[in-house]
Amino acid sequence: MKSFERLVLAYLKNITGPLLDPLQFASPGRQTGPFILQHLDKSGTYVRLLFVDFSSAFNTIIPTLLQTKLTQLSVPSSICQWITSFLTDRHQLVKLGKFKSNSRTTSTGAPQGCVLSPLLFSLYTNDCTSTDPSIKLLKFADDTTVIGLIQDGDESAYRQEIEQLAAWCSRNNLELNTLKTVEMIVDFRRNTPALPPLTIMNSTVPTVASFRFLGTTISQDLKWDTHIDATIKKAQQSLYFLRQLRKFNLPQELLIHFYSAVIESVLCTSITVWFGSATKSDMRRLQRTVRTAERIIGAPLPTLQELYTSRVRKRALKITLDPSHPGHILFDLLPSGRRYRAANTRTARHKNSFFAQAIYLLNS
Repeated sequence: MKSFERLVLAYLKNITGPLLDPLQFASPGRQTGPFILQHLDKSGTYVRLLFVDFSSAFNTIIPTLLQTKLTQLSVPSSICQWITSFLTDRHQLVKLGKFKSNSRTTSTGAPQGCVLSPLLFSLYTNDCTSTDPSIKLLKFADDTTVIGLIQDGDESAYRQEIEQLAAWCSRNNLELNTLKTVEMIVDFRRNTPALPPLTIMNSTVPTVASFRFLGTTISQDLKWDTHIDATIKKAQQSLYFLRQLRKFNLPQELLIHFYSAVIESVLCTSITVWFGSATKSDMRRLQRTVRTAERIIGAPLPTLQELYTSRVRKRALKITLDPSHPGHILFDLLPSGRRYRAANTRTARHKNSFFAQAIYLLNS
């Protein structure tokens, strides 16, 4: 069944890909947009980020409603009918040891672990978009973030967009979990007034100083100390297993494979986002972990700076070839056609960001 689902998945992606919301970043290789740092480079600005949590998001899909949305995305009726049939009258039960519960039939939601579920949910929420240019509604499957780019204290568009999001959820059988939905305010103005709290469905949304989003800890000061501390701790814990494998005389080639899969993958998680803004002290701490692994393995390993540079180049080239990407417009070729126009940055935060660094590296 999963093999057949993969065939349907590839077919659906070919049809719906050009029609997907550009701010849906669940597709492989999609780097989120530069909205926040660009906005904060202006005077009198701040940003409000709402990290939305849905209650059992995949379990709330209404198949008939999804079929209507798929039809609007030019999916053939035969495929729409197959998907509707696939999602309705599903039998499920709970097994614990030798005991089994009674079988129940459900016709709501997409099965957990299903190959098609993430894409079906993305298509289900494709029409949930922002109508105001100062509000960005970023989606990564069921992880949704509302970014309010506030200028001169005017939050009317942001608050109206939140109300519209709540109304959309009500119409589409999605339940906003107000207990887990949180907000972060990024404000670098010198005289910062007390900002009014956000309320959703009569519940006040709590404000947090940091939030773990898609495996990366974002702080309201846009510094990466907390994330780097957690990354180093996790990578160092895995060094123990590398030492054990060395004691068992595992071949050097396999030790390198283990390092790449288990330790380097941790150190490089979202590295294109945060490494350019890391302090020199944090960079030394990170590289110290790599040098420890080198001593254990007895062979040279790529430095994090090398990995960062290569990954930034690779992602930047993908964006230049993807006109639908929100960041594509930033890669503006000069009249010569050989170099890109340098990013106009006012602060070090923006200068060290992915897009500014990507343009610099592509030009060098």
